[in-house]
Amino acid sequence: MIDSCPPLLEHYGALLSHSSTHQQKPKCDDDHYNGTVMQECQLPLIDLNGLKSHDQWERADCVKAISKASSEWGFFQVVNHGISPELVKKMNGEQMKLFKAPFERKATCKLLNNSYRWGTPTATRPNQLSWSEAFHIPLTKISEETCYGEFSSLREVMEEFAEAMSKLARLLAGVLAENLGRCRDALEDICDESTCFLRLNHYPACPVSSEIFGLVPHTDSGFLTILCQDQVGGLQLMNNFKWVSVKPNQEALIVNIGDLFQAWSNDIYKSVEHRVIANKMDRYSIAYFLCPSYDALIGSCREPSIYKKFTFREYRTQVQEDVKKLGHKVGLPRFLL
Repeated sequence: MIDSCPPLLEHYGALLSHSSTHQQKPKCDDDHYNGTVMQECQLPLIDLNGLKSHDQWERADCVKAISKASSEWGFFQVVNHGISPELVKKMNGEQMKLFKAPFERKATCKLLNNSYRWGTPTATRPNQLSWSEAFHIPLTKISEETCYGEFSSLREVMEEFAEAMSKLARLLAGVLAENLGRCRDALEDICDESTCFLRLNHYPACPVSSEIFGLVPHTDSGFLTILCQDQVGGLQLMNNFKWVSVKPNQEALIVNIGDLFQAWSNDIYKSVEHRVIANKMDRYSIAYFLCPSYDALIGSCREPSIYKKFTFREYRTQVQEDVKKLGHKVGLPRFLL
């Protein structure tokens, strides 16, 4: 039988053996990485029909709900978001076909701009391993036929899906910018399709332990992330210094604030740490990342600024250096004044 899954179990075993042999002292707080989940939460649920309303008060209430959730939770759910259930279903079907391809095919044949990744190459101990595989595709590459190989039916669906997610992300970014007193298109000029991504995620069934991460604790580095997930569950976020589990909602998309929006808003909006816990069932999700061009200068929208100015390239480079040296991301604290 041809195996479609990456060798995650072998990787986990090697990390377990390495940790035991070297008796490594953890480089991060284990309570933080393995914290007990206190409860299941229902994220703030926002009906985006309010943004289309001719009633100015109804629209204002919707903007207020989006801004409040971004400040208090850093996460929220949206319904009536403009992405049809039919499109989501088609995209999910194509995604599942892609990940069921043989592992060797995914790993060696440069599919989707050679963007296939699995596990965590920098991991030195088990709780740094992400039990997952993914394709991380720049928007500018989605329309290129040569990226798809035998998965030609994926291209048309993914183009339509990416366009819809991009439109939604820019709408929400505009609302959040406007709420801070800036013009709605304040971020339009610096957000670049070459650095905006669509990430197709597969979290294979994990036979090892419920404490294995599908995706290790992290914050997102861009402005906004929009997540379309299945009903398996596993997403958790930090709220009031406790891990809470997010209950899936079939009709909703999940939106979360990224590091750059926190910096740009001068800490009004919150980029919240989150993680995915592996499951005994396969889990699929698709994430859209709204990001600026690498040379875009990120400054705070109001003074006095909490952060020094930096480019997205400088931020990414610092994150990569920290992950390599420390085994985890530090993020925005590196750029505090």
